[in-house]
This record gives sequence, C-alpha cells and structure tokens, in this order.
Amino acid sequence: MELENLKVNGKIKLSSYPTALSQNSSKKALKKQLKKERRELGEMQNTLYAHGKYSVLICIQGMDTSGKDSLIREVFKDFNVRGVISYSFKKPSERELQHDFLWRHYRALPARGKYAVFNRSHYENVLISRVKPEIVLNEKIPHINSLEDITPAFWEQRLEQINNFEQTIHQNGCIIFKFFLHISKDEQKHRILRRLNKPNKNWKFSPEDLKDRELWDEYTHYYEEAISATSKPHAPWYIIPSDSKHHARLLVAKIIKERMQTYTDIQNPSLPDELQDQISYYKKQLKDS
Repeated sequence: MELENLKVNGKIKLSSYPTALSQNSSKKALKKQLKKERRELGEMQNTLYAHGKYSVLICIQGMDTSGKDSLIREVFKDFNVRGVISYSFKKPSERELQHDFLWRHYRALPARGKYAVFNRSHYENVLISRVKPEIVLNEKIPHINSLEDITPAFWEQRLEQINNFEQTIHQNGCIIFKFFLHISKDEQKHRILRRLNKPNKNWKFSPEDLKDRELWDEYTHYYEEAISATSKPHAPWYIIPSDSKHHARLLVAKIIKERMQTYTDIQNPSLPDELQDQISYYKKQLKDS
C-alpha cells in the first residue's frame, strides 16, 4: 500500500479505509522488515538528539485492543532510552482538573532532540468525553453547569483549540504524527476473547471493554469528526490498517522514517573549526597517555 494513501486529507468515513491488507508477506518477513526500519529509525533518532533543534510528538489512538501498547514497544525498541518517552493518559487527576484540558499534554511534550509517544492523547477530550459528556462537568469550566450547556459549538471550539495547540508547537519545532489504529469490530471481538481465554492475559480485560464495545458506532462517528477536523499538513492523521499487528507496526515505522527523511537539515553537528584542526593532536595525546 502507498503510504500517502493512508494520510487523511479532508472529511473521511472510516468505512472507506481498510482494516486489513492482503497477506502477501509472512509474519516472519514482516518482522524482518520492521527490524530493519526501526534500526534506521534508531540511528535517525540519535542524529535528532545531537542536532537538538526539533522534537517529535507521536499520538497513537484507536479502539480498545487495537494494539497501541505492543506497537509502541516494537516500533521504538531500538531507540536510545534517553531520547524517547511514552505517556499513557488515563483519567485526569485532581491536580490536572484544576487546569485546562490541554495542560497535562503541554507538560508531557518532548524537549528538543527527543521523541514523546502519547498512548491515547489530547484527542480523548473530543472522543470519550464526547461519548460520555458528563466527564466535561468535572473540568469545572465557567458557564458549563449541566449537560445542556455542552452544545455542538462547545465541541467545535475544543477542536479549534486542539488545532491551535498543534500549530503552536509545530511552529516551534515539533514534528507531529497522529496514527489511528483501524481495526474491525470482529477483530476486536477476537482479541477480547483471547484475553479471556488466556490466563496470562486476563489482567488486560475489564467489563468496561464490553460496555464501550456497545458504543462502537458512536465512537466511530466522533473519531471521523475529530480526524476530519484536525488532519493538517503540519499535523496529519494516518489511518493504519491494524487487524494485523505486524502490518500496522511496519506501516507506522515506514511513515515516520519517510517523513523524517524530508527534514534534510537534521544533521550531526560538526566540531568547531578550532577543535577540528586539533583532532590529530588529541589523538596523539590519547595514544601517548
């Protein structure tokens, strides 16, 4: 599949995107390809760190069981630990609720030269909060006193705030990737059953998974609205077919590498001329020591 075809441009319907690709490659072959891609990504990350002017934010979204955790583990396995950190955003704490909804995400942004991976992200505030709007009442926003106050205009404003947030950090050197791991409802059922059938996977199961599954169509609708409204050239969304975790991991790695290669100014810095001229002297000094 052409990687460009996975990028969102304009309004979308998720039903028009595949959840699976034809199985032309074995799992072994896909793993081998991923190993090569992530090794190259690791080398590129070292250069980004040394260059020290850009940062990279990667947002991973998807329905329950879409493979977010394992994708993060496998794609970023060859990164230097000092240059990448992963955040999993859960229910906001009391302290976080004392600030605007983006505050905790600002605090988790990567420093220059580093990657941050958001396992779920600021988009939860226009997804789960939209399916369950009572969550918004906990945010103590002025003039939002009841569910009736949470109007369509409120959500349009929130999407605009997300766009402004991403534009601001992009303009200050943050390279943004947003991936939606697109699985079918049948594949989700298979993965939940596997959690129940394997004792060592039972801990991953929650009855809430089944309640959320009943809201599949509602979540899909709000994903479509959020992705359509916020996929921008500087912060594009990619819809990743994820019924096969191996395909999904490889596609994400390839997309990151391909786009990072367009930043041709990211190079290892050179030593100042006065030090460069003395390299032979320093080598001799070391040999004689």
